[in-house]
Amino acid sequence: MKESNLLKIGLAQISPVWLNKEKTRDKIRDYIEKAGKEGCDLVVFGEALLPGYPFWLGLTHGTEWNSLIQKEIHAHYIRNSITVEAGELDALCEAARIHEVAAYVGIIERAQNRGGHSLYCSLVYINNVGEILSVHRKLQPTYEERLTWSQGDGHGLRVHPLKEFTVGGLNCWENWLPLARTALYGQGEDLHVAVWPGSVRNTEDITRFIAKEARSFVVSVGALMSIRDFPEETPYREEIIKNAVDPLTDGGSCIAGPDGEWILEPMVGKEGLFTGIIDFNRVLEERQNMDVSGHYSRRDVTKLIVNRERQSVIELSQ
Repeated sequence: MKESNLLKIGLAQISPVWLNKEKTRDKIRDYIEKAGKEGCDLVVFGEALLPGYPFWLGLTHGTEWNSLIQKEIHAHYIRNSITVEAGELDALCEAARIHEVAAYVGIIERAQNRGGHSLYCSLVYINNVGEILSVHRKLQPTYEERLTWSQGDGHGLRVHPLKEFTVGGLNCWENWLPLARTALYGQGEDLHVAVWPGSVRNTEDITRFIAKEARSFVVSVGALMSIRDFPEETPYREEIIKNAVDPLTDGGSCIAGPDGEWILEPMVGKEGLFTGIIDFNRVLEERQNMDVSGHYSRRDVTKLIVNRERQSVIELSQ
């Protein structure tokens, strides 16, 4: 869209080709292309979509110590995760550049600076000229996620200009962390992206809550997952699906305005690219009576300190 105050957003509510990074990456690339052809300025994908959420943990006794099943599936997960430094997102960056659309993509990151064997749930921002501007590693994995994902750091708590907007994002339940949200608000965020593994039960309340708190637009995007989305070659597939409900996740992608009202109500159980248009002027209107980092803050009383250093176990001198 040509007007600088208007932004067209694509919500890519799709399923992965579970734990197959090549096929899932191809699907994401196709949806970036589709979003560009539909005139989107930004397209958002769900949490951990590339290559998929670790559903097996809750279905195969994930806490069992020294389990061969858990070890083999985890090894398969590592092999299908993404090393950003190795150029494994280059195809998505090129699609964003060609189609002039920015993207938030949820990945499982095999972090080179942490040895390459531990995994992080990361949210990657690619701008509309195909540059990766931030990789945010989820601060705190939730519940069974801690059995396969590591704790992230504050390096990716960053915002980015997009037309007149300032956009930032968080993964799943870290959206409930007041200080994580504040770290983005304080940098001028007025378009908040929240990504989820899926399910309307996660998105229907918090999306409107954050919008009302921040007086910002909030975009929530969840993935889909059903039993048919587990590929036949998945290790221990039958063990995984015998205890699975169907569907495992139902999407729930939506957009709320800075007054907390729906612009796009939660989409449940449908795969596709759903779009909405937002107007920056609505942010200015709602900030008249509430601005949590501006005229409604008491920086002389409370202030947040954010450590954005990328964490590693070593520091190498030349």
